[in-house]
Amino acid sequence: MANKNVPSAGWPITFNIQHGYLEALVRGYRSGILTTADYTALTQCETLEDMKMHLSTTDYGDFLAEESGSLHTTTIADACSNKMVKEFNHLRSQSAEPLSTFLDYISYQYMIDNIVLLITGTLHERELPELLEKCHPLGVFESMATLSIATNVTELYNSVLVDTPLAPYIQGCLSEQDLDEMNIEIIRNTLYKAYLEDFYQFCLKMGGETARIMKDILEFEADRRAINITINSFGTELSKDDRQKLYPTFGLLNPEGLARLARADDIEQVRQAMDPYSVYRTIFNENSGNSESSLEDSFFKREVYLNREAFETQFGFGAFYAFFKLKEQEIRNIVWIAECVQQDQKQKINQYIPIF
Repeated sequence: MANKNVPSAGWPITFNIQHGYLEALVRGYRSGILTTADYTALTQCETLEDMKMHLSTTDYGDFLAEESGSLHTTTIADACSNKMVKEFNHLRSQSAEPLSTFLDYISYQYMIDNIVLLITGTLHERELPELLEKCHPLGVFESMATLSIATNVTELYNSVLVDTPLAPYIQGCLSEQDLDEMNIEIIRNTLYKAYLEDFYQFCLKMGGETARIMKDILEFEADRRAINITINSFGTELSKDDRQKLYPTFGLLNPEGLARLARADDIEQVRQAMDPYSVYRTIFNENSGNSESSLEDSFFKREVYLNREAFETQFGFGAFYAFFKLKEQEIRNIVWIAECVQQDQKQKINQYIPIF
């Protein structure tokens, strides 16, 4: 019996039959991403109402039509995210295998963030409605409806988490004792490591353009996480051995670069560890003594470049992943500009990451 997640012979032909409509649709969505001219107009706005008016002339349309009171940046951010979620849900509801499984993988990263939020809230005895309000809508899962029965971490693990799509990752690397005792960021990084390694293998098995595009994108994501984990561990109680266990075991840095990162004691040693890799050497050099840029911004710029490249090819699923990553960056840009407008910080307003 053929594996439903492995492309068959004559993939370009069968791809168009099964997924051609949705690929055309996501490329249509991509054409609605804000342009340089849109950002120029947004940075010239004096109020959030001005921003609302300009965004209504773009693909966002009347997404804020129901907001009659005074606008806040959180209102704009939520409305932008909800629009992205509607687009995702439409694609997912129309998709066939293996695209539907691929789209599920995209949602898993949001589920991880939601689960970490729920664990943190449960540990601190927060109210359920407060937690659910903060969860990302793309990471909502069915068993969230049963959260009210979980009054402690043990019940959360046994009654809720084991029924999520992330159960294989959770059961494979975490116990209920870990949820109660382990640092929450270690839990997050442990789950992300398992998720990225699984998604990476899925994409490689797909072969073709999906494997080619997603290989570069996911390897960059694995490298970025390893670098950030290393830098964020400085000054904490996390040992070098435990730190290395959190690194995804693939990517450009695997294995030599990861070994160098595992031995690093400060940011300068991280910089030296990245020196043999031209992409990351350039990123670190960009941020040497530059107060207007940050390592995070440079990583975002690289991510945008890789995701733009996904639209230069056909007969693969990379464009679906890339679109939602570019939308994430677009939302960050809009929120940044809105914050600067609201706080009258116009001197910083142009520090967003251009996309197209």
